[in-house]
Amino acid sequence: MTKLRAADVLARRLYAAGCRRAYGMPGGEVLTLVHALEAAGIEFVLGHHETAAGFMAEGGHHMDGAPAILVATVGPGAMNAVNFVANAEQDRVPVIVLTGCIDPDDAETYNHQLLDQRGVFAPITKATFTLTPGAAAVQVDKAVRIATGGAGGRAGPVHIDVPISVADAIVPDSEIMRPHAAAGAIGAEALATARAWLAKAERPIMLAGLDAVRDGAADAIRAFCETHDVPLVTSYKGKGLLPEDHRLSLGGAGLSPLADTHLLPFFREADLILLAGYDPIEMRPGWRTVWDPSEQNVIDICHASNLHGMHGATLEVIAPVGTTLDAIRDGVAPRPVWDVSEARAALRAAFAVKDWGPDAIVAACREACPPGTVATVDSGAHRILLSQIWECDGPHQLLQSTGLCTMGCALPLAIGAKRAAPETPVIAFMGDAGFLMVTGELASASKLGLPVVFVVFVDRSLSLIELKQRQRQLPNAGVDFDGVDFAAIARGFGGNGVTVHDANTLRAEVEAALSSDTFTVIAAEFDRKAYDGRF
Repeated sequence: MTKLRAADVLARRLYAAGCRRAYGMPGGEVLTLVHALEAAGIEFVLGHHETAAGFMAEGGHHMDGAPAILVATVGPGAMNAVNFVANAEQDRVPVIVLTGCIDPDDAETYNHQLLDQRGVFAPITKATFTLTPGAAAVQVDKAVRIATGGAGGRAGPVHIDVPISVADAIVPDSEIMRPHAAAGAIGAEALATARAWLAKAERPIMLAGLDAVRDGAADAIRAFCETHDVPLVTSYKGKGLLPEDHRLSLGGAGLSPLADTHLLPFFREADLILLAGYDPIEMRPGWRTVWDPSEQNVIDICHASNLHGMHGATLEVIAPVGTTLDAIRDGVAPRPVWDVSEARAALRAAFAVKDWGPDAIVAACREACPPGTVATVDSGAHRILLSQIWECDGPHQLLQSTGLCTMGCALPLAIGAKRAAPETPVIAFMGDAGFLMVTGELASASKLGLPVVFVVFVDRSLSLIELKQRQRQLPNAGVDFDGVDFAAIARGFGGNGVTVHDANTLRAEVEAALSSDTFTVIAAEFDRKAYDGRF
């Protein structure tokens, strides 16, 4: 057997799992690890903050499907990663988090930057390991299976602490074969029940979410909906499972009270509700207990048993979404069901562009971007509006933080997505406050030569919080900030920077930016009160 360092074994196993990029910030404690990743064929991409580096890694995962890799050094580096890791746990993102750590022997007499890193990460990961020389291959294979949901349940982050001496320890290159878990399937009795319910349904509706995206269930969902004329609502992360210009698509849901007034009545009146990989962690309180499984037939096809309490189901099926939907519709004759065309038209009219403001910004950018464009969006008022207006023609085309709602995520998500899929047009949307949190990551976009379009909603306010203050008749406090020349910041980092005040100029600038050889920041200025009544 070839003699390798434990870090080399770790890196080779991650390469075998499909990983081709790792993101992070190096420190002395992870130098061997970074070297091993590069030697194994995994590019190490420098970020400028660990949370931002994590979102870059996630952006790449959404493009190539491989587990994301985040590297952080001991102490403050690892602690900087906590926000991203917690977000990955709530957003079900498969991530391998590699942190350097002090050797156990040294820790007995040396306490500089010493803390219980595994104790910090344990509550926000699916598992945490300390790498050992003899079991490095086994541990990494376990970590990948757990992170990707291959060991049962949903995907999420897994943490591996790598002691300095272990990374350098010489070990045999043991070839551990990852077993493939057999996919679950709907049972015969449950299948017969589901088919009977579908055969008699007159008011069916489907709600699909991020687990359906992870299952690659778009084709099965489309076939099911078209065969039986079932209208589809998705969570924001499920957008594009059915192209949103399709007659049966009712768009995304989760945050907008205005959208809920149009969508919730369908679920209260339905006689068959199909929950297809729907994870209610994306939703808000208005979606709690909307339907009554004692009066309505509700089939919940999910990755893990319902422990959240957000809704009930008449029949719960823990199995892949696509194959389960195919099995249910097989042999069931279509019948006339309700027509949702008027409701679809009314929903679109509710979000029609009024004048220059955040909705006009979204609409102009959508018109300028070709089909297949990947958009990322930061948390804030603009995210709610954009998630309703921005139409996706396929899955993985709108990336955002929905579980934890982390500000500042859109910019690094876009960088990671573009790095993994350089031929795909990528545009990022962020509020001015969120952009200022991660401005330093423009250095990464510049160094990598990525022509990403960054659109900043400039209203000089934390608009969603300011709006909530006004709604509660509270005084304005802590939500305003002075104007910033965002275009100048972009030019300072070596990119293009422009400021716009109308839709025609914005469309032209987006079109130019998509064909540029570097990144572009477009600052779209408008009045903060333009959000009032729009979502």
